[in-house]
Amino acid sequence: MFQLRGHHLLCLVGYRGMGYSNEYVSNMTHVHQTLRSYPDTPLLLVSGPDDLCAKFPPSQPRHCEDDHIFQRDTAVLEQLHLRIGQQIPWRTVEDRIRHHVVPHDIHSLCSTCFWRAYGVCEEGIQDIRTGRGLRHIP
Repeated sequence: MFQLRGHHLLCLVGYRGMGYSNEYVSNMTHVHQTLRSYPDTPLLLVSGPDDLCAKFPPSQPRHCEDDHIFQRDTAVLEQLHLRIGQQIPWRTVEDRIRHHVVPHDIHSLCSTCFWRAYGVCEEGIQDIRTGRGLRHIP
């Protein structure tokens, strides 16, 4: 079971192997590829730092506890009709994304995210909506 915060549900959809450090990328790739290969993997939705934040490099300004990140978590969970403390399989998250998120929603849900400029999250949402699922990360 992975513990994930709200906005990381969408980060995983857009993930393409980039990150804050080698350790962070390795961890995120592991979580991403596990969910891709085993969509019934259970998730526990948490408030605050999660299994991805755990590998955020200590040498960089830590944004995992910033108010705007908590606001982003809340907005994403509301959009997906999910709640903190809920245990669900990744397959259900994909289904919620398919039915409740369109690519353009990234502009409002993730307006302050550095990674948004790459456009990969919109592509990932479209992949989910068309049934492709998470992309393979080499």
